[in-house]
Amino acid sequence: MKINSTVVLTLILLTLMLGAGSVSAFLGFSMGSSALKGVTSPDGRPTSKFASNKSNNAQSVGVALLKEEDILKTVKARIQDNKTDNKAKKPEEEEEIITKKPEPDEKPEEVAEEKLEPGFPVVAESEGVTMSVQSVRYSGGDLLLKVKMQNKSADSVRFLYSFLDVTDDKDRTLSAITEGLPAELPGKGPTFTGTISIPTALLDDVSNISLALTDYPAQKLKLQVSDIPVEK
Repeated sequence: MKINSTVVLTLILLTLMLGAGSVSAFLGFSMGSSALKGVTSPDGRPTSKFASNKSNNAQSVGVALLKEEDILKTVKARIQDNKTDNKAKKPEEEEEIITKKPEPDEKPEEVAEEKLEPGFPVVAESEGVTMSVQSVRYSGGDLLLKVKMQNKSADSVRFLYSFLDVTDDKDRTLSAITEGLPAELPGKGPTFTGTISIPTALLDDVSNISLALTDYPAQKLKLQVSDIPVEK
């Protein structure tokens, strides 16, 4: 009798355990189902995605493909237009070049007659060699004398311009620098032009100056250019 009661109690406990397990399983299933409502599984078919993307891109962007014949026609037309423009420009350019050519009768600027200030030129001559001061002007801190020299004799003449003697109207020696004057004048040669510069600080109370130059080393001639007006 005692054994039967133990068996009955064991069966009751097993029944309660099975019932509790069934109830907990049902509750878990129902709660999980309610939690997953509205959640869908991803589309695992890649072809459908590509098809949808392609249709969307085709609708959003329309690509216009040009025909090869149209492209070649356009290129040929542009080349032909460039050739026509170049042909049209060439006569105009040639005409412009022709019109810019100087006429034979025109004189170069250097040959044009020089306008001289009153009292100029101041000229000295010795043994067929001439030396003339064409003009004077103040520039910066110097007095610039424009000088021309020519040798009309048959023999060439050489000069050493360190021997150039520059004096003022009070017989004071002035320092000077020459530029552009030739070291040698050829016989029956052209006219040479140069400058002689004198610092203005030496000319405060000076109204005129004089130049003296001889050939080197023979010293056969003496060029004396006197009373060159230098007043400011």
